[in-house]
Amino acid sequence: MRFHKYHALGNDYLVLDPRDFAAWGAAPTTAQIRVICHRNFGVGSDGILWGPLPSKVSDFGLRIFNPDGSEAEKSGNGLRIFSRFLWDQRRATNPTFTIETAGGQVKSAIKDGGRLITVAMGQVSFHSDRIPVVGASREVLNEQIRILDREFTFSAATIGNPHCVIPLPEISPELAQRYGPHLETHPNFPRRTNVQFLKIRDRKNIQIEIWERGAGYTLASGSSSSAAAAVAHKLGLIDRDVTVLMPGGQIGIEIGPDFSILMTGTVNKVADGVMDAQLFEVVI
Repeated sequence: MRFHKYHALGNDYLVLDPRDFAAWGAAPTTAQIRVICHRNFGVGSDGILWGPLPSKVSDFGLRIFNPDGSEAEKSGNGLRIFSRFLWDQRRATNPTFTIETAGGQVKSAIKDGGRLITVAMGQVSFHSDRIPVVGASREVLNEQIRILDREFTFSAATIGNPHCVIPLPEISPELAQRYGPHLETHPNFPRRTNVQFLKIRDRKNIQIEIWERGAGYTLASGSSSSAAAAVAHKLGLIDRDVTVLMPGGQIGIEIGPDFSILMTGTVNKVADGVMDAQLFEVVI
């Protein structure tokens, strides 16, 4: 059972090609995902990329799984990693191709031999019906939410998956780790949410700390970078082209007039390997 491990700014994923798992007859189960992704009992990763799959609308299909076994609609870092995998394996022969995800179709462009990849992530929406966020139908901008001992001002967005963006003068990993889990599962967000704590550095640079839905504290995130940048621009705080700084590194974001997003960032290959069946004797 082969796996291919990559990281994008410290956000690591395992690519599992369904052709190597024909005996399973289906995508991995929740229990299998949890043990594979576990840092002590498994291979260890921030998620699983299951593909390529057949698609009627795109060149390739992809399913994305969080380490808790839940399925993610979209992942910017995951899409860059999957694009690099397709290029490395010569499954993609043209440097520009499309990928279908549960959160919509994206377009990838391979650069620098796969070490740098641009993904057209789609269009950001701030509308409560699409994210979703409970309450009246509206754009969710500068609303109040109380978590534990603090009240935050947040805006919400979707780029195929839900995000809660909280601008603050100062941010830290400890802040994300303390409040992120409670924001992720807050009743305002019926499908849970990714969380970004956002600091505006200047008109062309922002910084974020991330709590990722289904994964926890994360060093970097492409969809989080896209959502945070879009919210900051919507609020008039930054220009259309911005660098997003994260603990794992930086991503370039270009925001179109319709809030379509072009995301550019690096990908590094870590390893190819083989999982032993004994791995699955442990239940997480």
